Amino acid sequence: MLSGFRNFILKGNVVDLAVAVVMGAAFGAVVDALVKNVLMPLIAALVGSPNFDSFAKVTINGNDLQFGVLLTAIVNFVLVAAAIYFVVVAPMNHLIERRNAKLGIAEEEPAADPAVTLLTEIRDSLVQR
Repeated sequence: MLSGFRNFILKGNVVDLAVAVVMGAAFGAVVDALVKNVLMPLIAALVGSPNFDSFAKVTINGNDLQFGVLLTAIVNFVLVAAAIYFVVVAPMNHLIERRNAKLGIAEEEPAADPAVTLLTEIRDSLVQR
């Protein structure tokens, strides 16, 4: 039982996963700083408030419904997603395309759906009659 655990821990995938978690946490701090210190102040300059917590606050029977807090969370999520896309995903896709072009690697076309292929063959056989 312990030898199985030892083998699991020593596998390369576990080490890679541990490194990815640590790097993800560090990158999360960078993205959080970008959103809180760059993007949200820009929104505050446009809207007049650094967050939307005080917007759309409704009181029903003494209970506060704070829709503004939800709106702030949604805006933060969209900003984080945009920051990750434009800072990481888009540049990496561009680098991969440049590398593939330099190496002469063509993009693989997706395999045709068997149902579409069969329907095409049926159509073609009907046209030949």
